[in-house]
Amino acid sequence: MTIQHHSDTVFQTVRSPSSAAVSHVAASWCRSALHHGLDPDQQRLPERVDGKTLAVLRQSHELLLAAANPVLDQTFRSVGRSGCGVVLSDASGIIMERRTSAGDEGDFTHVGLSEGACWGEAAEGTNGIGTCLFEGKPVIIHRDQHFASRNIGISCMDAPVHDPHGRLIAALDISSCRDDHGPAMVEMIAALVRGAAQRIERDYFCRHFADSKIVLLAEDETHGAALLATDRDDLVIGASRAARLRLGLDDAMLREPHPLQQLLGTGQAPSFEDGDRSVLRRALAQANGNASKAAKILGIGRATLYRRMARAGLRHSAE
Repeated sequence: MTIQHHSDTVFQTVRSPSSAAVSHVAASWCRSALHHGLDPDQQRLPERVDGKTLAVLRQSHELLLAAANPVLDQTFRSVGRSGCGVVLSDASGIIMERRTSAGDEGDFTHVGLSEGACWGEAAEGTNGIGTCLFEGKPVIIHRDQHFASRNIGISCMDAPVHDPHGRLIAALDISSCRDDHGPAMVEMIAALVRGAAQRIERDYFCRHFADSKIVLLAEDETHGAALLATDRDDLVIGASRAARLRLGLDDAMLREPHPLQQLLGTGQAPSFEDGDRSVLRRALAQANGNASKAAKILGIGRATLYRRMARAGLRHSAE
């Protein structure tokens, strides 16, 4: 498709009163033109923040980037030879990290896919990063699905990244400036980027709650890992977005810690016997089943240990 033909198609779609209901791309084109006041023929490159601003932005996302960078490297090793670049933006669309091969670096820089560039939909119209962030879900913006005519040579596959509190914090993008990536290849890469985004979310959650116990409830291709973080008393103090969706949790419900078993709907009323049983089992495990050593660990006599074990329903073997 030529640049002029693409521009005509965009304007025709925008002028149609029913176009926004046809597809998410048409709806985004309408937002780009009517709400954001953008022109598909605009040829300027995306605006870029300066180096100092970018450094401050990266510092504010230090824990996210610590989780993301190994995933970006691994993902790029999978797609880099096919001409793809891997990009991570913040929630406003500013690119914080980019991975490209030396041979393709010039092409990505030429179209504005550079660190510090802002690809929010309000600034650039329909594009992988900006539209993914606006819609909060994975998107594919393939070549002439872009709003700006100058971007019709790019294919973008994106997935959102959520922070440990379930908030949208970033977009993971795999883009290609080559024209030999057809729809089948694009779909394969889209699946790859969704999985990579979910790994970033999982690792970010685990890093954020590094001093807590992490409980995996479930994992699926759509929402990723449903994780809960509990304190030493098994009170839930955090939930990933997937766990929030699965259990119907929100910030208000998590503001006060709840027992893990209560949230899972499998718990009984707490009792002191449960606490004793847990402490006794840990001590015995640490002592490799030796009652004398377990009693010493707990700072009690062996006879007292046996009485408490009997009350807790624990049996001891002869030493």
